[in-house]
Amino acid sequence: MTYSVLDVVYSTTPFVSLDNRMDSMNDIFYCGFDIGSTTIKSVVEDASHHILYSTYRRHYSDIRHAVFTILREIGVQLHNPDLCILVTGSAGIGVAQRLGLEFCQEVIASSHAVESLLPETNVAIELGGEDAKITFFGATLDQRMNGTCAGGTGAFIDQMSMLLDTDPMGLNELAKGYKLIYPIAARCGVFAKTDIQPLINEGARHEDIAASIFQAVVNQTVSVLACGHPIRGKVAFLGGPLYFLSSLRERFIETLHLTPENALIPRNGNLFVAMGAARLAHEVNSIEFSALLDRMEKYSELESNEVLRLEPLFNDTAEYEEFVKKHDRRAPRGNLEQYRGRAFLGIDAGSTTTKAVLMGENREILFDYYGSNEGKPLEKTIEILREIEKHLPEGVTIANACVTGYGEGLIQKALNVDEGEIETIAHYRAADVFVPGVEFILDIGGQDMKCMMLKNGVFESIMLNEACSSGCGSFIETFARSLGYTTESFAKEARFAPAPIDLGTRCTVFMNSRVKQAQKEGASVGDISAGLSYSVIKNALYKVIKLRNTSAIGKKIIVQGGTFLNDAVLRAFERISNKTAIRPDIAGLMGAYGCAIIAQTRCPKDKLHSAIRFGKQLDEFSFNITMRRCGGCQNHCLLTINKFSDGTSFITGNRCERPLGKVTQTNVPNLYRYKAERTFQYQSLPAKDAPRGIIGIPRVLNMYENYPFWHTLLTQLGFSVLLSPCSSKQIYEMGIESIPSESACYPAKLVHGHIAWLISQKPDYIFYPCISYEEKEVKSANNHYNCPIVTSYPEVIKNNTEALDGIPFFNPFFNLNDRKNLWQRLYEELQKFSNVTAGEVRRATIQAFKERDRYKEDIRRAGDDALEYIHKHHSRGIVLAGRPYHIDKEINHGIPEMIAGFGIAVLTEDSVAHRGDT
Repeated sequence: MTYSVLDVVYSTTPFVSLDNRMDSMNDIFYCGFDIGSTTIKSVVEDASHHILYSTYRRHYSDIRHAVFTILREIGVQLHNPDLCILVTGSAGIGVAQRLGLEFCQEVIASSHAVESLLPETNVAIELGGEDAKITFFGATLDQRMNGTCAGGTGAFIDQMSMLLDTDPMGLNELAKGYKLIYPIAARCGVFAKTDIQPLINEGARHEDIAASIFQAVVNQTVSVLACGHPIRGKVAFLGGPLYFLSSLRERFIETLHLTPENALIPRNGNLFVAMGAARLAHEVNSIEFSALLDRMEKYSELESNEVLRLEPLFNDTAEYEEFVKKHDRRAPRGNLEQYRGRAFLGIDAGSTTTKAVLMGENREILFDYYGSNEGKPLEKTIEILREIEKHLPEGVTIANACVTGYGEGLIQKALNVDEGEIETIAHYRAADVFVPGVEFILDIGGQDMKCMMLKNGVFESIMLNEACSSGCGSFIETFARSLGYTTESFAKEARFAPAPIDLGTRCTVFMNSRVKQAQKEGASVGDISAGLSYSVIKNALYKVIKLRNTSAIGKKIIVQGGTFLNDAVLRAFERISNKTAIRPDIAGLMGAYGCAIIAQTRCPKDKLHSAIRFGKQLDEFSFNITMRRCGGCQNHCLLTINKFSDGTSFITGNRCERPLGKVTQTNVPNLYRYKAERTFQYQSLPAKDAPRGIIGIPRVLNMYENYPFWHTLLTQLGFSVLLSPCSSKQIYEMGIESIPSESACYPAKLVHGHIAWLISQKPDYIFYPCISYEEKEVKSANNHYNCPIVTSYPEVIKNNTEALDGIPFFNPFFNLNDRKNLWQRLYEELQKFSNVTAGEVRRATIQAFKERDRYKEDIRRAGDDALEYIHKHHSRGIVLAGRPYHIDKEINHGIPEMIAGFGIAVLTEDSVAHRGDT
């Protein structure tokens, strides 16, 4: 299907050659400036709305210089005209104040442009550098904007394109060749990186990742901004990202099911806000260009104290030199050319970098490598092995090898690496060499952070960053690249910065605005770099470790990871913690060095040759990557399959062991699986045998506990019960546009998809009751009320699902704890849409409670059987506690199956609670 770029903007505001306007050089022209977070747009038009000048460019946070440059260009091209100027945009108010110009909110400018130029528009979607807007046009104007989060905007796309070593336009071209869409979070760049980096490391096609990034932007925009307001009718796509990135538009068009007639793609979509400002400028006073030039010369920064400052990292060169001398802690080195005997190889395949160490018998380093894996950890490791082979002299053999890191599984399988080890152990083994009896290890890598506390060589606690990587190496690298610096040069700028900015422990997305504010106040690149160094350490100590007293980290402290090669980060650690730390000169290689030590300690004394592919085996090695959906269960996991030349393979993307052919523990009790099957095992009446019609029930929230009751009740009353299918990403996306709040939990958001599925099946009714009180589990319980979301979410559905208009939706409130009187409430509500009698409802309610009791007893009996299995087989079991809807596989992420795969029985809390203390 073809979607045309509209000429509507040209037809109403054509560009006019200056040569054809020489007769009107004394006219007043009208100028609109749209100054955003990352770009500046300007349009100059005449009284008849003919565009005489336009520009769209990045300002790289130097807004003053960008404005001056554009104004000078206007003066040259239009011969210093008198101008009526109106400024808009998120960063425009300061410019307007400094130059004494009129300012208007971009909401007004954008809406005016759409209403003037595209009056048929029902909805306008506009994406900018750090903001996103959806405007609904109608009887009243309704605009939704992102808040403090820039996830799903141009800045997000910029960050994600860096992961694929390209720019947004390169990402756009890649996306044109996609075949698969992966689920990627777009709440912010940090969460998205967590999804994308494993895909890159596992060899997923860059084309598929690129399209998935754009789909994430779409999901973020529609689910978070629309917030329950359906996007219908003619949709205009505005703003730089949607103007330049056709693949992004296609993702929106496909997701919103837009026809060519309903997708409005104006030729000047990137300039629309500036055009609206230029049109509104007809209402402001003009200024002579010479007066404007005078104001430009007097342009000065306004006084501001919005950004706090910190003490310098180093006061002078002497202090820095003393610091460098103190931290000159070197690892033992050897000469590979002169070495003879066994050597041991350690590989650390990290999220963004690959490290390798070849070590001798005395733990001296003979060869090392540290570099970006460029998203191809296996290929990079092969390059390293070939480099080692090139320099390996006769008389030296690699006796044993060990690998750790994100790519451990892939590289061990592909290259026959002898040993694999978890990162924490590898880093500890290296740290103990430099600081025997080490008590605290802080390791900061590209996207992860590990804090390890030890006592007498035993781990007391291990803390890792979870979803957030704001204090890691890629965090600083992203900022450095956005300002045009390498990581190394950016770090050097921090050393003697006089006033580092205080960025706290905010995530990358939130920090962007703080950094830009600091730049407006005159902060140097060094101040920003030093501030980020402080932020990294504050994040580690206060967010990851949640440290209250620095005495808790002990005295024997070592810091490692590539991020600590940055002197500014190490200095910030010492200033904040008031502790002295040891930083080895191989801080970035500690995982690999630890692996080399492990390879040595696990190597038999008579072993001379590692099984790792080397020499001819490496030359003959090849692999290819394919994707497919697993059909082993209803999850239908998207598998990434690396097939190697020796016939073996490595599979990722699986939630269980089925695709690997390793499911041997099929008889291990899994009460999560049993409960899910038992809860929804009921057969409905055929439609032809259901005198009261078809009634739909969504498989959501408290239905994972109450469905046996409702199915029995409604079946007894002569309804055919239509149950929505198991949850999936596809089900979620079916209801995405009716989700009214981004803060609702994922189980609640899934409800919208289940309701959308039921609507698509066109039942006679949809029944989704509000349950204020569940039945008490024991008489002594002090409460039995539901979570507010569980209780009232049917009300949310009723008020936010437009498609329900044609289907009766019933969501009365019931108290399931009132067995005696519940039938009366049921009769009161059910008679509103059916001809039930009181006697029928009373009898059906009795049967429903009996079935509910049988259901609960079956769960308890299955728990007893599981405990008997555990006792008989001398095995172990885990009570996996959670809410009823956690038996939904889309919500529990396959954790029960993973546990059962290890031969451990999985029990639900309601399967064993009746046993009390036994």
